[in-house]
Amino acid sequence: MPISRRVLTPVAAAPVILAVVCYIFWSTIIEPDRLKGTKHVLAGAKTIPLPGVGPESLEFDSQGEGPYVGVTDGRILKWRGEELGWVDFAYTSPHRDNCSRNQVVPSCGRPLGLSFHRKTGDLYICDGYFGVMKVGPEGGLAELVVDEAEGRKVMFANQMDIDEEEEVFYFNDSSDKYHFGEVFYVSISGEKVGRVIRYDMKKKEAKVIMDKLHLPNGLALSKDGSFVITCEGGTRILHRIWLKGPKAGTKEVFARVPGAPDNIRRTPTGDFWVALHCKNNVVTRLFLSHSWVGKFFMKTLKMETVVHLMNGGKPHGIILKLSGETGEIIETLEDTEGKTMKYVSEAYEREDGKLWIGSVYWPAVWVLDKSVYEGNN
Repeated sequence: MPISRRVLTPVAAAPVILAVVCYIFWSTIIEPDRLKGTKHVLAGAKTIPLPGVGPESLEFDSQGEGPYVGVTDGRILKWRGEELGWVDFAYTSPHRDNCSRNQVVPSCGRPLGLSFHRKTGDLYICDGYFGVMKVGPEGGLAELVVDEAEGRKVMFANQMDIDEEEEVFYFNDSSDKYHFGEVFYVSISGEKVGRVIRYDMKKKEAKVIMDKLHLPNGLALSKDGSFVITCEGGTRILHRIWLKGPKAGTKEVFARVPGAPDNIRRTPTGDFWVALHCKNNVVTRLFLSHSWVGKFFMKTLKMETVVHLMNGGKPHGIILKLSGETGEIIETLEDTEGKTMKYVSEAYEREDGKLWIGSVYWPAVWVLDKSVYEGNN
């Protein structure tokens, strides 16, 4: 055999061998990280189907009724209990003719984070296309509150929280360049075009209090209103922005989480629940460390393929409970196989001990009793 053939044959075989190895072990290679101390209880949650898709955020009114949820076609639905089920409550756009149950239509809007103003009964809505809106206690067509801050358009309002004592609210503009429909591009592109905005409801003034963020997603105020937390999805970092006290005006890392954080909600005792869209894996770590990888994938792969890779080939459910003081992870609840929950976007703990959970892409919400996970050690 000529020397050239003896050398080239193994070299030529290498890609074939690599391809075979990847094919056999592909699911293991992209598998989501396994976390220590997790409680596998989410699969046992009660499922409440919806006449719509993607209840990304949940909210309850001052009478305890609800939850209210926003869905893909631009509607806000209200849960009236087992007998009456879900009813239409509000919508963010008057253009309803071409709205789709399963696919976002920009002209129909996409309601995301929801927050009630307890004193007025108004429901505030972060819409991923229009900005921050509100609708009165009777529902109907929402009206625009703010769609611009410091001369730049609010493109992707995501989640908000209201300080009723100060008559201000805070919200994330996940990107001042892209709308909700490009959320995965924002997530993996590495572009830091997100910001946190403070809106004075009396003066009707919007002020940016933090910017150059990579997909700021969830946001919540502390129980005493001294700080606000913003979840930076593109870095897995939760930032604490001090609003009052000796540290007012400063910022610090509050927590680092093992996956892509979506919404955050304060518990009745002042801790926080954070929903993770997915846990980290080898693919998401590549996106985080090399933005060009994410941009390359977006140009060469279908969106469905990118989502598949980010979820490790297996959509799953995971939520974390963080200490309201230190940011330490004190509970990790999972449905690792995605038997019940997928694409979890928010966890909302009620005074009665029930945990309500939403999903940005699934046609259901879930309910889990607190006793299930507190008794599971």
